[in-house]
Amino acid sequence: MPTASTPLLQTRLVHSGRHGPTVNAPVNRASTILFDTVAELTEAKAKRFDKGTTFYGRFGTPDVFAFEDAVSVLEGGTASLCVPSGLAACVLPLVAFLAPGDHLLVVDSVYEPARTSIEKFIARSGVDVTFYDPRIGAGIAELITPKTRMIYLESPGSLTFEVQDIPAITAVARERGILTMCDNTWATGVFHRPLDLGVDIVVQAATKYVVGHSDAVLGLLTVSDPALHRTLREAANWLGYNVSPDDVYLAARGLRSLSARLRQHHETGLALAHWLETRPGIARVIHPGLASSPDHALWKRDFSGASGLFAVLLDTEEADTAVRFVETLSIFAMGFSWGGYESLVLIGDPAHARSATEWPEKRILVRLHAGLEDAEDLKADLEGALKTAGLDRS
Repeated sequence: MPTASTPLLQTRLVHSGRHGPTVNAPVNRASTILFDTVAELTEAKAKRFDKGTTFYGRFGTPDVFAFEDAVSVLEGGTASLCVPSGLAACVLPLVAFLAPGDHLLVVDSVYEPARTSIEKFIARSGVDVTFYDPRIGAGIAELITPKTRMIYLESPGSLTFEVQDIPAITAVARERGILTMCDNTWATGVFHRPLDLGVDIVVQAATKYVVGHSDAVLGLLTVSDPALHRTLREAANWLGYNVSPDDVYLAARGLRSLSARLRQHHETGLALAHWLETRPGIARVIHPGLASSPDHALWKRDFSGASGLFAVLLDTEEADTAVRFVETLSIFAMGFSWGGYESLVLIGDPAHARSATEWPEKRILVRLHAGLEDAEDLKADLEGALKTAGLDRS
């Protein structure tokens, strides 16, 4: 049983990052920071990359530092960093730690905007990039070269939700002194702790579940090694990254209810996934929390829950049928992103964003995000759309 000295994560998230007399840290909208003496200014400049030093608005203010401390609690790290977006968080470690001539290994199921940034920008700067099968596990050792400097993981993968064997990959990486980073947006630190599995840098789009209300864009990075944190902070500054204090306020507020919201996303998402496995018109449900998933054992080993994001394969190869299905839905709205309180739907196509693996499915993939609505209402919405699209022929 937890004691007063060892509170569980939900309790810690409610109380972490509180450095003053108010429940929520006041918003600090600041560019210029004033100093009384030249000596104070000089000292602040010398320590500007140190955690918690107030020097200039771009380097952070007390409210940002308080939120970053709370994020470290979430992910089980020692230090965190806010950046302007989830994509910025994905790209920053690559810029910070890779140089021309280095070799980067990237999971083939990576978040597509990150893949595009890697192909269009990182590779163009002279970094050799190899995409690998998300189910490669310890076999990643065969892809490592003397110039491999970093391995990029994302678990589960975007759109197709493969769960990676993170401990097997990080064991290989640590033996060879290779840095690892992992996108943990799907589960957050509530349900998954990549740092505990040997990952060096955890990134996530706080835009999704941390903010939780689809009204702010923000990225997060968390590490256990203070030296990595300093390098990331320096790179963020030289790139000109800066976070809006108002967005940080929204994210800090969202963090307090994250555990409770994720439990609901977990329950509703799994309920829908199990139900959809029984519905005519659904060829397959892609969710690692289902026993039918080829990655279910890994998910049970490394995760303590699931988010509300998963996919289905409609029993059709006709694009018009899929369009009719998603456009008929009334509670599931159509739009990018996910992680807010609302349910969302998108038609996806993994085939065009793969190079190390093939996506052989011709049937149409639809990504679903189960929000905080009543599960029975969501089932009725999906049932009606299946019938209207002609997919449910029962």
